[in-house]
Amino acid sequence: MTRAIRLWPAYWLSSLFLFLGACASEPAAPSGVTAFTFDSWDGPALKVYAVEPDGLAPDAPVVFVMHGVNRNADDYRDNWIDLANQYGFRIYAPEFSRAAFPGAELYNLGGVGTDAPSAYAAIEPLFADLVASRGVTAPGYAIFGHSAGAQFVHRFVCFAKPQHLDLAIAANAGWYTFPDDDAEWPYGLGGIDADACDPASWMQQTMLVMLGDQDKDPKDPNLRTTPEAMQQGATRFERGLRFYNAAETGATALGVDLRWRYRIVPGVAHDNRGMALAAAPVINDWAHWKDSAEEVTP
Repeated sequence: MTRAIRLWPAYWLSSLFLFLGACASEPAAPSGVTAFTFDSWDGPALKVYAVEPDGLAPDAPVVFVMHGVNRNADDYRDNWIDLANQYGFRIYAPEFSRAAFPGAELYNLGGVGTDAPSAYAAIEPLFADLVASRGVTAPGYAIFGHSAGAQFVHRFVCFAKPQHLDLAIAANAGWYTFPDDDAEWPYGLGGIDADACDPASWMQQTMLVMLGDQDKDPKDPNLRTTPEAMQQGATRFERGLRFYNAAETGATALGVDLRWRYRIVPGVAHDNRGMALAAAPVINDWAHWKDSAEEVTP
């Protein structure tokens, strides 16, 4: 019995050392990485994953990051932690959950044509809330989306009529709404109220279409293969080029200056992190992004 009593203190001491060692080995959370709930709009409350690096000026650039089909806003936020610190950005990734915004219809397509709250309508109130409650004084924001997030972004630019948007970046969208009435919604604007999305106004917004030059898998399980989508191209890369080409043709026909550009990102496939690395310096110097635009070929 005496021997057993003597072993207990040693056992607990060993366990304590193991516990302390495990705690010491866990990396500390990066500064400014947080999350909060936003409910100051007409739709469901959104969880917003954020990076607000310590020491930033109130007017530091604000970047909204739109998640993909997996609704994993936390992962998308995490892809931008080091970039936020490197460039001095405030990053906000709102999560549009499957429960509140089921399917592509209510997220990627913003609820257009339904009675549901428009997902597109959340961004401007979210920006206003950042100004009101988090000390932001930047006059506008950039918005970046990858994959389903890129679908959100390129349609948001038109349907939301955003008043504070500086730059939109749509990276590796799976398919597009083309800026004309030749195709029916959601592949074009046919059948949509003319006041909902005006092509001329849309094409005069500042938007960059980013395409990974390796995003060319025609058998990707998440790639839409409806007949209408396939008419846009067999791969995301093809579809992005045709979308931009259609905008050039449409802008000429309407007699407006196209303020969209595109950029091919070498060596990147369907990868949010790879596209974020390419997008961050563009956002950092967004006033000059159009100077490096490339010519588009079919």
